[in-house]
Amino acid sequence: MPRIPTRDEALALLNQHVTTAYTLRHSLATEAVTRALARRLGHDEDLWGLTGLLHDLDLDEVGTDMHRHARRTVEILGALDYPPEMLGAILAHNGDVLDLPCRTPLDFATTAGESVTGMVFAMAKVLPSGNLADVKASSVRKRLKEPRFAANISRERIGQFAGLGLSEEEFMAIAVDAMAKAGI
Repeated sequence: MPRIPTRDEALALLNQHVTTAYTLRHSLATEAVTRALARRLGHDEDLWGLTGLLHDLDLDEVGTDMHRHARRTVEILGALDYPPEMLGAILAHNGDVLDLPCRTPLDFATTAGESVTGMVFAMAKVLPSGNLADVKASSVRKRLKEPRFAANISRERIGQFAGLGLSEEEFMAIAVDAMAKAGI
């Protein structure tokens, strides 16, 4: 029977498979955002948060092969009998490459939540302090509309938050606050 891993199990998997500081930081940030979204929307915080934590488990292994990305994570987690909702959301977060649309709230949260973390990290880099806690949700929303800023961030993927029934303003506020509170 499928089961949600404990956070300790998930962290052990992450440390086993993730080799770069950026991927680790991004995974922890995505966990914070998806957990905060679950709390706000009344969903299972562990399922959502640990899906966010493990969504890029294979990224350091597959590198730029985006056709293998997410599929390899699902192979690893599927062998551990983790819930189908978790596996589906991990595939959907790379849905633009795999041609898999977001269908469930967890799919939307994982896709938008992991995408916004890159945007917030990029914002922090351009601040004089370089501090993530100094990023403002309103600034992220403004920069999201600038075509040249964070060109590698998919605005369409961040836009998946609309599938959660949240406004852009509320989604950004939740995401930025969650990352700041996580102290990443």
